[in-house]
Amino acid sequence: MGADSGPGAPAAVPWRKVLYERQPFPDNYVDRRFLEELRRNIRVHQYRYWAVVRETGLIAQQVSCVAVFFTLWSYMEQGELVPSAVLWVCLGCALLGYGLYEILGGFCVRERTRLADLQSATIFLAFTFGFSPVLKTLTESVSTDTVHAMSAVMLLAHLVSFPYAQPSPPGSLSLNAALFGSVCLASRLPGALHTFTMLSCALLVFALWPCLLHRVRERAEWSFPWAAVLVCLAGVGGLGSLWPEGALLLSLALLTLTLVCPLLLVHLQRHKDNIHGPWDEAEIREDLSRFLN
Repeated sequence: MGADSGPGAPAAVPWRKVLYERQPFPDNYVDRRFLEELRRNIRVHQYRYWAVVRETGLIAQQVSCVAVFFTLWSYMEQGELVPSAVLWVCLGCALLGYGLYEILGGFCVRERTRLADLQSATIFLAFTFGFSPVLKTLTESVSTDTVHAMSAVMLLAHLVSFPYAQPSPPGSLSLNAALFGSVCLASRLPGALHTFTMLSCALLVFALWPCLLHRVRERAEWSFPWAAVLVCLAGVGGLGSLWPEGALLLSLALLTLTLVCPLLLVHLQRHKDNIHGPWDEAEIREDLSRFLN
């Protein structure tokens, strides 16, 4: 096939798509066959609405976890919750969750022994209890408004940076942001025991619960939507007991997140237009493992 007619492209000389040969064509020259290899949307993943709704449940329940934590902190600040009672409830939930985590794990190979888990929990609780008086006075020189603003920003950073695709274990940035916000809030509680209780709750909500939920998604997939719904109801109910308008806003946000956003994603997927052709980077599809030995 001859080259296309045009300036700088003599008709008598055929154009070849090679780099090792000098040709009488400009460097950016292509012939009419260039667009014959055009392909559209060859790697586009088609989403299903209810599958996307199911995945957004992880985001919705994480937002609700923040609401649950805020509810506990508010009741402890108002003196309506006794720290010792909250500690016993946290201990019971931790033991129940650990047992469920082990049952769902089945006979899979463990990277850590139960003794190592016990040692880690003991060290954390001991250090947290010992430094609780220090943490209690950590923000005495900072105004309450500033502390609340820092806590809100850190909890928002926790939600934004949370590794929703692989939540076990939680990402270091999201976990550190949540713990920093928890320390800021706990420093405004009446006593050192309140601070220790609040930090223990933060560890349970922001560190241990995501690990258990990830195991539930892997081993008992049918129960994941129910767990997410229960956490969302707990978050909305707890916030509603303190601030009914806030609970209404949270409900609208969760409904938008779980029902409206997936609908928009599925609808906009129809307008997706990815093009592929000879201008793409080369992909090596041959097995090169024999060259690595």
